[in-house]
Amino acid sequence: MNIVMSGLEHSLVSIDLRERLSFTKMQTGEILGKIRSFPQVLGCVLISTCNRTELYLSCTAPLNPGQLLCQAVGEEYAPYEGAFVTRRTEEAVHHLMEVAAGLRSRIWGEDQIISQVKGAIGLAREAGTADPVLETLFRSAISAGKAVRTQVHLTALPTSAASMAVELLQKKLDTLEGKRAIVIGNGEMGRLSASLLQKAGCQVKVTLRSYRHGETVVPAGCGVVPYDERFEHMEGLDLLVSATTSPHYTVTAAQLASLSARPPIMVDLAIPRDIQPEVGQMAGISLYNVDDLGNWGENRTVPCEVTEILQAHTEQFYRWVNYKDCLSSVETLKQAIYERLLTAKDLEAGLSESDIISLSVDKTVDLLIGGLAQHITADTLSRCEQKIRAHTTGRPVLP
Repeated sequence: MNIVMSGLEHSLVSIDLRERLSFTKMQTGEILGKIRSFPQVLGCVLISTCNRTELYLSCTAPLNPGQLLCQAVGEEYAPYEGAFVTRRTEEAVHHLMEVAAGLRSRIWGEDQIISQVKGAIGLAREAGTADPVLETLFRSAISAGKAVRTQVHLTALPTSAASMAVELLQKKLDTLEGKRAIVIGNGEMGRLSASLLQKAGCQVKVTLRSYRHGETVVPAGCGVVPYDERFEHMEGLDLLVSATTSPHYTVTAAQLASLSARPPIMVDLAIPRDIQPEVGQMAGISLYNVDDLGNWGENRTVPCEVTEILQAHTEQFYRWVNYKDCLSSVETLKQAIYERLLTAKDLEAGLSESDIISLSVDKTVDLLIGGLAQHITADTLSRCEQKIRAHTTGRPVLP
């Protein structure tokens, strides 16, 4: 097993560079296809969120995932070389377990990471790049993350970028009660932002690109406006939050310039950014992005219960790896047993007896391996085969 991952550390690279390695679902599928076609790559999974870009590889030789990612998307690797952190084998496995548990997030114990990890392996599955090793690893990590959330109370702090944004707005405005807000984006982050603002006392409008009865979800208590009419509804509002996956700006300085009463506070939760950076230089506007929300996960102590959960799921994954590695030794083990059991006298008795012996050996070994699946290793089987062959002299070879 050869697993390696490279993660882009947000603290080591500017948001200008990070957003160039942030991808939509459609882009991710195309990128995975390119990476899978590289020599020595057996499987690949790409996690791409507003604060995380991580590429996981299953490969036949040591590779540099960060370099391969830049190559696949046509970006120079040099500006990112010091920002990518690469982990191999056990470190890579442990890292993903911690990611799924929310221990590696800027927001300690964030809720969204589980769905993001599930989404990443799902996209890899659709693209045909999730080999059995990565498929099993990600399933194990997702199970570990779910167990942490259901069995351990990590923190009472905000657990999403949206909740941190609301905390920021409350500090800047003293109160959100009675404030008027517009949220651009009706995806997971946009809906959560709108819901939290509404619960804090805001009058909230959410933009929609289209509406399908029974399919479009609008947070309770929130109004809706067509996306194309968003600027008409910004006049005189107190605040604006944008959280989309659009590759283009949802708000530009030129568009805002036409308004007579612009929202004085704006929060951009997207990467790539939704709001043109120049907006922050306009008179009377304070613009905040994800880097302004802080890092609520610093200097946190991992509870021992969490460590035990992650260790249990890690061990379960390695038991599967050991079993998979053993399968390649099963056929040679059967050959060794056949050679040990079958004598010249057996051959004289006719082919039917040979068939019976062969069938018996197959069933015996299959049952043996199945029963010991959680305890054997490839090394154990290899030693067993060597011991059997050491006592085999002049035995016929199984055809």
